[in-house]
Amino acid sequence: MRKWSLASRLLIGQLAFILCLSAGLSWALYVQAEQHSYEETADRMLSVAETIAADPFVLESVTGEDPSGALQPYAAEVMGSAHVDFLTIMAPDRTRFTHRNESEIGRQYIGSVDQALAGTSFTEVYTGTLGPSVRAMVPVLDSRGEVRALVAAGLTVDRVAIARDAELPGLFIIATAALAWGTLASLLLTRYLRRTTQDRRPDELAGVFAFHDAALHSLREGLLLINNDGELVLRNDQAAELLGLPDGAAEGPTDFRGLGLPEPLAELLRSGRTAVDEFHFTKDRILVISQSPAVAAGTAGAGRGRKTGEPRRLGTVTTLRDHTEVEALTGQLQSMRTLTDALQAQAHEHANRLHTVVSLIELDRPAEALEFATRDLEQSQQLADDVVSAVGEPALAALLAGKRAQARERGIDLELVLQPEPEDGTGSALLDSGELVTIVGNLVDNAMDAVQGLPDPHITVHLAVVDDGGRPGFRLCVQDSGPGVPVEARQRIFEQGFSTKASLPGTGRGFGLALVNQAVLRLGGTLQLDPTAESGGARFTVLLPLPEGAHR
Repeated sequence: MRKWSLASRLLIGQLAFILCLSAGLSWALYVQAEQHSYEETADRMLSVAETIAADPFVLESVTGEDPSGALQPYAAEVMGSAHVDFLTIMAPDRTRFTHRNESEIGRQYIGSVDQALAGTSFTEVYTGTLGPSVRAMVPVLDSRGEVRALVAAGLTVDRVAIARDAELPGLFIIATAALAWGTLASLLLTRYLRRTTQDRRPDELAGVFAFHDAALHSLREGLLLINNDGELVLRNDQAAELLGLPDGAAEGPTDFRGLGLPEPLAELLRSGRTAVDEFHFTKDRILVISQSPAVAAGTAGAGRGRKTGEPRRLGTVTTLRDHTEVEALTGQLQSMRTLTDALQAQAHEHANRLHTVVSLIELDRPAEALEFATRDLEQSQQLADDVVSAVGEPALAALLAGKRAQARERGIDLELVLQPEPEDGTGSALLDSGELVTIVGNLVDNAMDAVQGLPDPHITVHLAVVDDGGRPGFRLCVQDSGPGVPVEARQRIFEQGFSTKASLPGTGRGFGLALVNQAVLRLGGTLQLDPTAESGGARFTVLLPLPEGAHR
């Protein structure tokens, strides 16, 4: 039996149960039929006895000179017409006046008479001269209510059994029908189980579940199972961590609207559409999501592994990979590229200036060459000193210097308005350098894209440590002289995948401002857009609270 499948074991168990149930039902119906036969016989005997006891002829005869001579023919006629085995009329002292066997007339009646002598009719099963019988005893009362005689009518148990046995075919039909229907239902259920479990044994199913559970929780990627109604039915621990799901989200189908997920991500999960490596943002993570339908290839046939029927969609399987660190490294790499581009631009510019100095010397104008070189050195050193002295975070200072050189290379006027930070390093140095690079780099890049090719392109970057409601904060303001943000785009400007530059080749992925917004939220700050800045362009303002211990 150990090699039997779950469906086979269930079929054997159900058949055994149905057999026991049918046997029990048959026995109960048999007992009920027997009891019904005895009760019906007792009621009929009581009716016969009461009818005889109420006959005036019987009362007149028992008080006459020859009760037996008058009553015996009468009793014989009644036994024949009423189909009773005996009808005994007796005196109160048990002396029989009538009996089926005339030799018993005059002898004592065998049975209970006390209740009848008290004036009460009753029925009983008693063994008399004819064997066990179902009998009724009724008193014969005179006009004064005195018991003048007793009437006993009965039917032997053998004849009662014949009446009972007449009901057995119906009981057999009922039991057989219950057994047949139960067997049919068991076979249908077994067929369904064979199809759904692929005729596997219980230990195989337990092993499959154990492997499934182990695989689900050992995956380093997040895994979601979503039904056709767009509801979450299963997730692993990694998915809960990546999405910030509450503990109860795995208990039964859950609507994504109650989980606080960003709308683009929730819409993807609800829609069930196929997705391959799509980027989505949560409050503090960047996720790469792939989603594909879960389709049953068909229903299992009689043989293991055979499939029949049409494919059936069960829902969707969604995998999530954390891309936050990769994007952070990408941002840092982009910053390094920015600095590299800036250094290349500066090297190109310094090479031109060096050629100028050399040419002045060759023209025998050393004084002018010295003056030109000194002035250029002072300007470059002044810019570097201003940035380094005003910005406490080295990575941010390097980024601003690089962006300044990059803007000059692209013909854009980038103005840095820097309020010096506290000398003890309690300004931007207390913030995460990677997040600052992401915020400042993306905002400045967007501003340069917005003013590129316009007449008199100008960008202002303002950095300052300010008082934010009694607590120090770091404020960044990036303002450009571009066309500004269209009215219809202002509500969606920070959404993932939305971009006002979608028509430009190679641009418009819609990630820049979404990354900025995510970084600002991680630092507990705010990001605001003022689309009607004084310069006519857009102005983005970021306010980041500084950690405890910082001061202005």
